[in-house]
Amino acid sequence: MLKGNVPILATAFDAEGEVDFASIERLVKFLLQQGIDGLALFGNASEGYALTQGEKEALFACVRRLTGDLPLVAAAGGAASGVAIEEITRVQRWGAQVAMVNPPSVVKPGPEEIVSFYRDICEACDIEIMIQDAPLMTGVNIPVATLVKLCQSFPAIKYIKVEQPPTTLKISALKQALGDSVGLFGGLNAGFLYEELRRGVIGTMPACEFPDVINMILQAWQHNPREAQSLFYRYLPFLRYGVQPGIGVAIHKTVLHRAGIFTTDVVREPAKRLDAVTRDELQDLTDALPLAVFGARV
Repeated sequence: MLKGNVPILATAFDAEGEVDFASIERLVKFLLQQGIDGLALFGNASEGYALTQGEKEALFACVRRLTGDLPLVAAAGGAASGVAIEEITRVQRWGAQVAMVNPPSVVKPGPEEIVSFYRDICEACDIEIMIQDAPLMTGVNIPVATLVKLCQSFPAIKYIKVEQPPTTLKISALKQALGDSVGLFGGLNAGFLYEELRRGVIGTMPACEFPDVINMILQAWQHNPREAQSLFYRYLPFLRYGVQPGIGVAIHKTVLHRAGIFTTDVVREPAKRLDAVTRDELQDLTDALPLAVFGARV
């Protein structure tokens, strides 16, 4: 069962904007050295929306070669169930164990259309499904009652990544309705991780430049929740800084670049690069907090 620290892999680009596989290899090796429980590809923090199918296939093969038996989650989906089924089947063929699937969002579906979409996927695909409930990104709200119906109707749905603020309330409602039958994950760059742990999540899927921080919080939670709370509050300014719409991807990449893991901090449009003031603010944050990324030897 997938659980624990499952970061979203950032995609490195070189100065010409092409995928930089050497930098990606350094990042994967760093994450493995720190200890992670799984790895997710092609999510929003991966700039999956800006990658071609050929780039995705090559990137997945690169990661799989390095990670061995580590569980791999791949964001896959589409604006209609037929498109989503094709993409999910593709990432399963590449070796993904879990497909993270947003509801369709070009034409905003209601609850009935959402149920039909996931029904079609579950009937056609033989892979574990994670519903990504991220209305800030998709503009689609999935009510608790609809999520419960989906999970109770389709056994292939094993996980929900809960990213609708306030995540705490939705996690509590889902936990009460579903118990332990479905694994709940937090997102939003772990910005509510301590509260989400209290509400019953089994893991989190943040950005990838601070696996040591997530590991410390998760491990402390097991034996000393107050220590977990203290660690979370200490790093919270850094966690919230990386979740800003439009520039979050650039923030993650800037940290990785300054640490020497990524050769550049290039992002692909429509993501934005950081202005000078934001770079200074980020430098102040990282100077104030010990992060393993800056001591990495990969």
